[in-house]
Amino acid sequence: MKLIIAAIKPFKLEEVREALTSIGVRGMMVTEIKGFGSQSGHTEIYRGAEYAVNFVPKVKLEIVVSDGLVDQVLDTILKTAKTDKIGDGKIFVLDVDQAVRVRTGETNDDAL
Repeated sequence: MKLIIAAIKPFKLEEVREALTSIGVRGMMVTEIKGFGSQSGHTEIYRGAEYAVNFVPKVKLEIVVSDGLVDQVLDTILKTAKTDKIGDGKIFVLDVDQAVRVRTGETNDDAL
């Protein structure tokens, strides 16, 4: 099993969710986050005053999938979240040693 962590632009969330659901992803965790990378923030004007926004709003997806689904999930996120502009996000893939469904006690792939 793998944990896929993706930081994407917030307005892409619903499109990515629909695409992942269509390939068989049965669940994900979503968190609103702020961060910066290559773009290092930007400046905005509020009530006539210019100020720096050092952290950009993003959405973090956390998805645990079986090893056989990893490449398809990565490809789907890449195609769906991409805008060809700076700040499209990052994806990380980590190993998961164990998963347990609390309600039934099912473990690992059965718990997904």
